[in-house]
Amino acid sequence: MTEIDTETFLADLYELRKIGRFRTGVHRPTFSLEDMQARRWLMTRLEECGLEASIDGIGNVLGRHRGPGPHLLVGSHIETQNEAGWLDGALGVVAGLALARAGLPVDVVAFADEEGHFSGGFLGSRSAIGDLTEGEIDAARNRTDGTPLRMALESAGLAGLSRMQLDPARYRGFLELHIEQGTQLEAAGQHLGVVSGIVAIWQFQILFEGNQDHAGGTTMIERRDAGLSAVRLLAAADWEFPKVCGPRSTWTTGRITLDPGGYSIIPGRAEVAFQFRDVSIPVLERMEACLEALVRESNRRERCTATLTALSKAIPAPCDPNLMRALSEAAEQVCPGRWQVMPSGAGHDAQNVARILPAAMLFVPSIGGISHHWAEDTCDADLVSGVRALGAAAKQVLAK
Repeated sequence: MTEIDTETFLADLYELRKIGRFRTGVHRPTFSLEDMQARRWLMTRLEECGLEASIDGIGNVLGRHRGPGPHLLVGSHIETQNEAGWLDGALGVVAGLALARAGLPVDVVAFADEEGHFSGGFLGSRSAIGDLTEGEIDAARNRTDGTPLRMALESAGLAGLSRMQLDPARYRGFLELHIEQGTQLEAAGQHLGVVSGIVAIWQFQILFEGNQDHAGGTTMIERRDAGLSAVRLLAAADWEFPKVCGPRSTWTTGRITLDPGGYSIIPGRAEVAFQFRDVSIPVLERMEACLEALVRESNRRERCTATLTALSKAIPAPCDPNLMRALSEAAEQVCPGRWQVMPSGAGHDAQNVARILPAAMLFVPSIGGISHHWAEDTCDADLVSGVRALGAAAKQVLAK
């Protein structure tokens, strides 16, 4: 088994945790001062591990192994959601550092904006596979404050830098160590999860048009309340989706915006941000057909017109069988009988890299299943098990 310096691995994780610290978590949004400080910290660590470090025009940091191949690409991201956790993304990057420090011929990458602070999503990994156009960069805005991406890149000192492109011929694959962000491993008493595939996320806007009016002077029989129509449709979706979904499907109403949004004004317009996720295209298609039928039924029954618009439909990313086999054998070495194969319910950079390279992921448990919150945590023993298994798998893949 590859000897990993687990003490330095944990020390690096805890050192990175200090940058942008928020309560017990981290606030390090993309291209913020804290995010750029973390990227500079990472470049220093990469050089200390003997790698050639660089940052590109979208914020991707790459530590390139200076010796001959074969090579593996290992990493994740280091920016965070707002006021969120310290391990989401950072674990995979620091694990890459640990593998490089152990002498394995790996390139270590920290992709930019996996967390989607800017419209378009997955800016770094999409750019690295050639799937991000200059026009998309021009159009992208910060989802929180509307700052143009071009302006954010300039403020971060990245304007004018070229954007790297991954060379598939250089790598035998991509490995990403990550926290589960769910409760399956903890509930089953397992210490590692070999990921079978990464869900696709299908996102929609549902727009309801009613009639803005006075909350006191307009009788209930006269009203065209867009907000109530939205709530009734969403309740119907929650009732009907279990009849068509898969065992691990999820659906989420991320935002409901009522216009004009006053206490004493009947909303004349309601905008709903809605998504569902699964690893199966047929299941996703069934859920979409169900949603379309619910919108048709709403328009038949309600006084407010509902319009459904598909915003994005990703493709599920199955993990590479050979890499999965290596991770499974490594998991059995590190945690005999205390690991399982499982899907990922969250999106990850690996799903984009998988379009040009074999890719696979390894999960460690999340305490209480908490993530995207400052209370996110994983015990040190599980973190160590994860990096040890990742190293063993990497060594096996590279030896073939």
